[in-house]
Amino acid sequence: MTATASRSRSKNSESGRSSSARSGPAQRLREAWTGPLTTYYLLVGSTALLLVIGLVMVLSSSSVDSIVRGRSPYAAFLAQTRFALIGLVLMLIATRLTGLWQRRLAWGAMFAALGFQMMVFVPGLGCGSGGNQNWVCLPGFSAQPAEALKLALAMWLGVVLVRKQPLLGRVRHVVVPGLAGAGVAIASVLAGKDLGTVLIFALLVAGALFVAGVPLWMFGSVASLAGLGVVVWILAQPDSNRMDRISNWLGECTDSAGLCYQIDHGTWALASGGWFGRGLGQSREKWSYLPEAHNDFIFAILGEELGLAGTLLVLGLFALLAIAMLRLIRHHPDPVARVTTGAIFAWVIGQALINIGVVIRLAPVIGVPLPLVSAGGSALVMTMAALGVVISYARSDPKTAAALAARPGALRRSIAVLGRARG
Repeated sequence: MTATASRSRSKNSESGRSSSARSGPAQRLREAWTGPLTTYYLLVGSTALLLVIGLVMVLSSSSVDSIVRGRSPYAAFLAQTRFALIGLVLMLIATRLTGLWQRRLAWGAMFAALGFQMMVFVPGLGCGSGGNQNWVCLPGFSAQPAEALKLALAMWLGVVLVRKQPLLGRVRHVVVPGLAGAGVAIASVLAGKDLGTVLIFALLVAGALFVAGVPLWMFGSVASLAGLGVVVWILAQPDSNRMDRISNWLGECTDSAGLCYQIDHGTWALASGGWFGRGLGQSREKWSYLPEAHNDFIFAILGEELGLAGTLLVLGLFALLAIAMLRLIRHHPDPVARVTTGAIFAWVIGQALINIGVVIRLAPVIGVPLPLVSAGGSALVMTMAALGVVISYARSDPKTAAALAARPGALRRSIAVLGRARG
């Protein structure tokens, strides 16, 4: 009897170990996904990978155009790299700022960004292209103030809406100062006729209002009024080509030499990429066929050179970035962090979806870059700074902070490994 019981216990033990071994990887995956550091690693990892892909694609897509303009084939790439380094510094600074610092800086940053935006209307300072007045240009320096205004507005809305949160069921407390301040920011950009950036601002404000808990009926009313205002503004400008862009998008685009030229060549670039692309650097459309190949339509060049696999990789990274921010919005104990992250989520992910939607003909040509990937200094620097703010919220979560504090540093790990090797 004893031997039989022993054999039975042995078999049960082996069965348990086998079951544990089979469920081990799945269990570890679940634990990793629900771990306190997952959101932090998703934010850092997806941001870094998108930035690297962007630098590689800027180099590939801009080299021919740079040569045609009589410059070095690395000119745009080196400029983008400099902006990435500036953005990295701002991002690292932002990751170390606490929620207390945001509350202190929010109002000052908002006024400073609005003042910077108003400089685009100063004769001799403001400049633009395509009918838009949205840049500040000085000898050896140019910047798009609206990009800085996006981050300032997101931080400001986080502070203001949370302070008013118990009263957001009343219209006047939503309007003043939240919607009023956002309206001034949007109007200053709209005055420069930059409709694409205005749409991103509208998404940013909507994200902040939604996460703050503004009632849905009020949310829908504001969205309807904003949409009606955009339509009226477009119809009031008969000399603009925006209605032609929308008409061509809604109908069959036949003006292949005019307004359809860019979108047609973008589609051809994607179509010729196939499953795995022509190969990095092998694009044909970048040979002066596709306008804005390294900027607004860089996703088309990416699809041509890296194929469906490359486009799905970029989409997957943006999906991971979105998941990380949604996890933060859901679990972070600080309401300011949740509202500000909601605004930045709507800005970055919304802008990415609009850019990709334009390239694959799901939206009319608007003229917004692909975050972290397209060439453009102001957009890259401020997007990295905004994601630095989100990473700082991930670090400040009590569970994440405790896990980071308990994690041994790289130097300590190296010393421990060396000590074990010597032993």
